[in-house]
Amino acid sequence: MQITPRNPSNGIYAATPDYVHAVEVSGVQRFLFVSGTMGLDADGRAPAGLDEQLMLIWNNLRRILAEAGMTVDNIVRLTSYLRDAAYAEANQNARVRALGGRAIPTTAIVVQTLTPDWLVEIEVIAAA
Repeated sequence: MQITPRNPSNGIYAATPDYVHAVEVSGVQRFLFVSGTMGLDADGRAPAGLDEQLMLIWNNLRRILAEAGMTVDNIVRLTSYLRDAAYAEANQNARVRALGGRAIPTTAIVVQTLTPDWLVEIEVIAAA
């Protein structure tokens, strides 16, 4: 599998350093579509803090990816659902850390989550 960033710099607004406008994925044998993943522990409980939930989200995503024989390096698209716009920077920082600085297409949307305790939910698409 080859991932090629497609990030035009003229005739369109500039992408910030933490994401790219698009990636082209070629030579793919498998895709994994991961539903919105919350920062819940194994008992289904959400810790009160944003940082703790983000840590759990990324741990949960790593576990789901591992089940498919993948890692965060296989993520080619990510959408974050934030309960509050104030969570954007912490979410961005957690994503950049989790992906080791690798920029991918990403979107963050402010929403009302189904349960008020869920501060962030992240869904990804991975390819191998």
